[in-house]
Amino acid sequence: MLRIERDHNRFKEIVKGRIKKDFKKYISKGEMIGRQSGKTISIPVPQIDLPRFKYGKNQGGVGQGDGDSGDPMNGQPGEGQGAGEDPGQHLLEVDVTLHELAEILGEELELPNIQPKGDRSISDQRDRYTGVRPTGPESLRHFRRTFRRAIKRQISSGTYNPDEPVIIPIRDDFRYRAQKTAPNPQANAVVVYLMDVSGSMGDEQKEIVRIETFWIDTWLRHQYGDLDIRYVVHDAAAREVDRETFFHLRESGGTKISSAYGLLDKILREEYSAMDWNIYAFHFSDGDNWGSGDTELCLRLLGDSLLPVMNQFAYGQVESPYGSGQFLKDLRGHFKNTENLVTSHIPDKDRIYDSIREFLGKGR
Repeated sequence: MLRIERDHNRFKEIVKGRIKKDFKKYISKGEMIGRQSGKTISIPVPQIDLPRFKYGKNQGGVGQGDGDSGDPMNGQPGEGQGAGEDPGQHLLEVDVTLHELAEILGEELELPNIQPKGDRSISDQRDRYTGVRPTGPESLRHFRRTFRRAIKRQISSGTYNPDEPVIIPIRDDFRYRAQKTAPNPQANAVVVYLMDVSGSMGDEQKEIVRIETFWIDTWLRHQYGDLDIRYVVHDAAAREVDRETFFHLRESGGTKISSAYGLLDKILREEYSAMDWNIYAFHFSDGDNWGSGDTELCLRLLGDSLLPVMNQFAYGQVESPYGSGQFLKDLRGHFKNTENLVTSHIPDKDRIYDSIREFLGKGR
């Protein structure tokens, strides 16, 4: 490996360490998601200065000659009013791939890898270093193959001395790892996000949902080669929307959660067979629902139709000054021993970190 590559890898490890140090803070920051571009995301980290030596002749300055406390440095004014008393914080924007971000997420939250189910998979292509060729960059030099070629050449030419073996490869001996594209089967997965957009769900509650779904997406894309994502919103009625509408729709009126569960059941029955797809649903609401009759219908839909075909159904209840929060209690009371139903209470952004761990921590 070339020195510059070692330095680059070392720098990446330093950046990774800085991100991990403040990772809980990053998870709750919605503005960070706005820095996403394609497969990378820009993360602001404190300025990183790598230690280095500077050669040359000292020409005076700090530490040179006699002086008293408060004396001005060479070339600096003696007295004056600064711009402020506290040191400034210098931030550096570092581009991190979503793959690297998912790895950090998994390490910090101690998330297990998901064990996919399903008999059918799609075929993806993945580059692997399975071949050898006589040319290539020095970072990919295959030392064992190079050494073996050098031994063969010296034996065949009669220059090899077994009593004092000295193996010196020449340019013709060098061998390098080569990429070969190989099929890489990937399991299918579908994620359906459902959100209550009734009058009791405000901008703060929707921002919590937006942040949490970003991290859930990042982890599931890291686990699956192919991921379908669908969005459902509901108040007293449910409908499917695109991502932009999902996060910015403003509605009013009451809440009928069964309308969303009924639409989810229809989507799964018509388009996603449980034999072929790993199925996930994440529902976010403030827990308000129209009376016990609709809640009973929700419980029947979950128990009879949805939970039997799903890897996991997750319900996250965000706190709202207008929501009763009763639906979370009803779910927990009815499905006490149901492993693939997970619930989480999310009162504010600081609770997102623990909520993600609750949703993804069982590896389904």
